[in-house]
Amino acid sequence: MNFPLAHSPEVQSARADRRALVALESTIITHGMPYPQNVETARRVEAQVRAAGAVPATIAVMNGRIHVGLTETELESLGRAPGVMKLSRADLAVCLSTGRTGATTVAATMIGARLAGIDVFATGGIGGVHRGAETTFDVSADLRELSETPVSVVSAGAKAILDLPKTLEVLETLGVPVIAVGQDEFPAFWSRSSGLSAPLRLDTAAEIAAAHHTRVRLGLPGGQLIANPIPADAEIPREEITPFIEQALLESAQRKIAAKAVTPFLLQRIFELTQGRSLAANIALVLNNARFAAQIATEIARQRAG
Repeated sequence: MNFPLAHSPEVQSARADRRALVALESTIITHGMPYPQNVETARRVEAQVRAAGAVPATIAVMNGRIHVGLTETELESLGRAPGVMKLSRADLAVCLSTGRTGATTVAATMIGARLAGIDVFATGGIGGVHRGAETTFDVSADLRELSETPVSVVSAGAKAILDLPKTLEVLETLGVPVIAVGQDEFPAFWSRSSGLSAPLRLDTAAEIAAAHHTRVRLGLPGGQLIANPIPADAEIPREEITPFIEQALLESAQRKIAAKAVTPFLLQRIFELTQGRSLAANIALVLNNARFAAQIATEIARQRAG
């Protein structure tokens, strides 16, 4: 089948040379922070991938095509664009068919990566089960995507605003391997500690790459969630960040904020309550995940060639 993909010149060259590629989402550019900080951060993330030996492929929808890798001009244009759609699995086809501009979340980036033949995707934190989901049924599409789309996703765990125990339970039910890197505890985005045991632990990029290949050989659907803890010098400890999360959640409930508006509100309110520390930590963990994802992608390519 012919998919409406547009590869950047850098990605085209990498594919021709069989170099390792790392997919990157684009919502951090359009919905994560204001211009020009959004574009500057995206460039820093891409630079980390290159420095670790792989090629970045930021994914976005523009002019009726899924762009796999963005040129400097396209990145700048996306960073300034108004009214950009926030795309998950449910929105992707409509955005493409109507010619609108869309930024990909975890689920949509995984779909784009699969179509482009990219094994590894680096993000900040995945979505999951929201607090109070037993009454709202607010569960991110990211979880089911991880169970269906064969991409290894490197994140700092799930966003700490979520119900982490329920998120892990759903991932277990869906058969998604959750692998903590170098520790026995599941990380909690801004914090290295969540108080929850990680289902699995691996310590090196080579081990994670081998597990990725083994899943393919077994014919198992879906990908892997690689839970890579935020660097120790950048974290906000769990006991410090938890009161701010609880306050933001209370205010969200009081204002009756729901659906796709919940996560942006909570992240913005926590940014305000922490006086900007949460954003600094977020940037640090994304950079860290990009570096590690590049190592995994390089190992996958090496093991495949061997």
